[in-house]
Amino acid sequence: MTHISMTVDGVRYDDDVEPRTLLVHHLRDRLGKVGTVVGCDTSNCGSCTVLMAGNSVKSCTVLAVQADGSDVTTVEGLAGRDGSLHPVQRSFHETHALQCGYCTPGMIMAAVDLLAENPDPSDDEIREGLEGNLCRCTGYQNIVKAVREAGAAMRTSGQQVPPAKPAERPETAAQEVTT
Repeated sequence: MTHISMTVDGVRYDDDVEPRTLLVHHLRDRLGKVGTVVGCDTSNCGSCTVLMAGNSVKSCTVLAVQADGSDVTTVEGLAGRDGSLHPVQRSFHETHALQCGYCTPGMIMAAVDLLAENPDPSDDEIREGLEGNLCRCTGYQNIVKAVREAGAAMRTSGQQVPPAKPAERPETAAQEVTT
């Protein structure tokens, strides 16, 4: 077992993990972050995308020990403490940019990363930014529309992307994960 510490959605966690444990399984099975979906376990679909150190990563390609010392944001960490949706989450909902919803968490996290780097992307840039995330239900038109509208809403409101750093979030508190 290897001891790791990471901040997930603004809360610090300390845990002992098997060195071979994937981050996606650690998030879901040990920390209860089930919004991070296991779609393929082979890095093909992008459903497990999270932000690690502010960049989108497919959490099925990262070992939990590689996330030691990192700030990780899952789709659950985007919503406000009052339950208000992040602009990207809200835009996906309002534009019906989902059908079965399985790919949605990964799409949203990839979109948040894209908008952090490019707050006003063209449709082609949105498609390129999401190319590692697959949706088997839609033709992507509403997904592209959702990202475009979320970017516009965030530029208008001055919304910070990604969400506030853990030190700025009041719910930050050390937690020891036990089995």
